[in-house]
Amino acid sequence: MNFLFVSYDGLIGDIAWHVIKEGHDVRYSIENPDDREVGAGFVPMVENWKDHVDWADVIVFDDVLGMGTEAAKLRQAGKHVVGGTPYTDMLEDDRSFGQEELKKHGISIIPYKHFNAFEEAIEFVRANPARYVLKPSGEAQNLKGLLFVGEEEDGSDVIQVMEDYHQAWADRIPTFQLQKRVVGVEVAVGAFFNGREFAYPINVNFEHKKLFPGDLGPSTGEMGTSMFWSGPNRMFNQTLKKLEAKLAEEGYVGYIDLNCIVSGNNIYPLEFTARFGYPTIFIQKEGITTPISEFLHGLASGTMSRFKTRSGFQVGVRIVVPPFPFSDPETFAVKSKDTIIHFRKGHEGVHFEDVKLVNGEWVITGTSGVILVVVGTGATMKQAQRQAYARIKNLIIPHMYYRVDIGNRWFEDSDRLHSWGYLRES
Repeated sequence: MNFLFVSYDGLIGDIAWHVIKEGHDVRYSIENPDDREVGAGFVPMVENWKDHVDWADVIVFDDVLGMGTEAAKLRQAGKHVVGGTPYTDMLEDDRSFGQEELKKHGISIIPYKHFNAFEEAIEFVRANPARYVLKPSGEAQNLKGLLFVGEEEDGSDVIQVMEDYHQAWADRIPTFQLQKRVVGVEVAVGAFFNGREFAYPINVNFEHKKLFPGDLGPSTGEMGTSMFWSGPNRMFNQTLKKLEAKLAEEGYVGYIDLNCIVSGNNIYPLEFTARFGYPTIFIQKEGITTPISEFLHGLASGTMSRFKTRSGFQVGVRIVVPPFPFSDPETFAVKSKDTIIHFRKGHEGVHFEDVKLVNGEWVITGTSGVILVVVGTGATMKQAQRQAYARIKNLIIPHMYYRVDIGNRWFEDSDRLHSWGYLRES
């Protein structure tokens, strides 16, 4: 088959490469000029994806920010498309809209307030002191380091951050949300949707967003994720399952995920991911035993309602280089760009992000410093961790760094989730 992959920032290249390795023809289009080298050499690149629509049997979009409009148009024209709709883009891009949709479908939400100005929000916190989470909306939410989780009961730390943002980021964060902070287990439940219904099994995953082990340091997009596959459980049935009819009405095709805070008496969804997650999809690829090309075609054509997965656990660790998680082109150029990634032996379980292939060598490119995801699988979380970290020892990359505790949260969190009954299959 012919697969056309469409990306803003070069996120989906590794999956496109695996489709090629399964014997299919692939073309890959990246819109951001700074990222057009990402995946080069692994996957054939094209400039304007719209010129290749007629050639493609399956078209895969990898983000929101308006891509849902294009995906919906192509589906209406009869193409097999993995991608969103204007509605599902808004679930992620507009945090307040996403929260109101949850509420409309009978799902509990944490109290929040939407703001268009930092001065107004600062006055609100002074008048209503509490612990808050500050969440930028729209395009600014892709800058993960801007999300701030308050610790102070009087909200003073959130006020200080908002005063800083007002000085430095007001033009980049035109809208944002303050959400009351709830304490509990942070866990995400996700599932693939085939345009008509959810395809099973579902995915339960635990993200590790802080830069340093022990959840210290600045927030990043992601430093690693642990996960497992499950039949529909209580957490899924009380959240995503309630949206099934709406997603069917939209004809949505792809992955949808709800990051939640779970306590002994309730589930509170925090935010949607209405697309493939990164690095989630690479870790899922190691757990899905159905060939990925067959999987994507089955989703896009609406013919797949069940797929094969490994039992046990998957652990994915993100490998980064300077200046991640910050933007500093000079440091990136001096320390990281065009560095060759050496493998002591094969690259099993290694998925590329901002990397290109030159004369058979994996070479760091792009701008972000996010370069690889290394995945381990196992019957237990400990076995999956051991395999992931053993595979990292196979890498030689100057200046690389990564977290050494991905998966550790499971050992405490699973006890609570099991005792509260959320992981019980229905």
